[in-house]
Amino acid sequence: MKIRKVLGILTAAACVLALGAGAVTADSAEGTPISVCIITSSGIDDGSFNQDCYNGILAFIDEHPDCKVTDIKESDYNELIPTVEKSVGDYDVFVLPGYNFAGIGDIAQNNPDKKFLVVDSTITDSEGNALTLDNVYTMTFKEQEGGFLAGVAAALTTKSGKVAVVNGMPFPSNVNYELGFMSGVKHAVDNYGAEAECVELPSFAGTDLFGNDVGGNYTGDFTDEAQGKVVGEALIGEGCDVLFVAAGASGNGVFTAAKEADGVYVIGCDVDQYDDGVNGSGNIILTSALKVMHSNVTLQLENIYNGTFEGQDALLGADTDSTGYVSAEGRQQLSEDAIAKLDECFELLKSGEEVPASQEDFQGLK
Repeated sequence: MKIRKVLGILTAAACVLALGAGAVTADSAEGTPISVCIITSSGIDDGSFNQDCYNGILAFIDEHPDCKVTDIKESDYNELIPTVEKSVGDYDVFVLPGYNFAGIGDIAQNNPDKKFLVVDSTITDSEGNALTLDNVYTMTFKEQEGGFLAGVAAALTTKSGKVAVVNGMPFPSNVNYELGFMSGVKHAVDNYGAEAECVELPSFAGTDLFGNDVGGNYTGDFTDEAQGKVVGEALIGEGCDVLFVAAGASGNGVFTAAKEADGVYVIGCDVDQYDDGVNGSGNIILTSALKVMHSNVTLQLENIYNGTFEGQDALLGADTDSTGYVSAEGRQQLSEDAIAKLDECFELLKSGEEVPASQEDFQGLK
């Protein structure tokens, strides 16, 4: 199965992904029961990033009913790491989705018997020193690849010639999405004769964690639907008819703006968001850029359960089917020509022949 062709269905079989840590199946020998805690800022029902991580836990629990999961929602970003510290004695494993958990290094070092799965960030100690620990598995993704595919899809679909990406906060993962999207639009213009430009509104420009002005269109939060709608309406007002949305729950506001407009498509993010695009008898979702977190979360929980867990910093992309896009019939509205070109682009990403721009090589706005 190729992720670009199938909706990233969450099954135990997904654990056969070659991620450098031995694959396991439901037939594996019984392991040690574990209690899992997932902590999020916007809940496990955001329909996107957090929910996909949670679904990975549920798939594991389904195969191992002797294990259990607890979810904790802490909407104050400043309280996320203190919440981990307060809860560390109560659970065996913590699944921590988001860049705000980067600073858990001291907690992890002080609790070597606990396991930590950090999604979208590596970790540091309290002084900002990078750490790689035996009890911590961090998974970061090449979001620029998903953004690239979204950019190609947008450029091949737009009728107005204006497209845009809407992000939540300018964390590295979101900057990757932004720069990848712009790279994809440029690729479609240069190689497929598309006529498209990326629209960026100065009033919504982002400043990344390193103090760089990265432009783009940022809502400033992952939970502010009202602001998401403001940004969406502003871009639609500028003539954009395809919007790639990587803004968590704030993206719901962008969806609303698109539903209230005519002829505007949205590209979903992280998971297949087609169901969120229903608008009367129609649907606003063009396709969704995928970041396959669930199967990677499931795999590492299996490894913990079976005693084969190894801490490491994993960077996941198309070469492990961990990025992609939705092309399954009935879950997208791409033309056959666009799908053929996107499949071609996916293979370029997978082989490394195409390397989209990312936060790592950001050289400033041009």
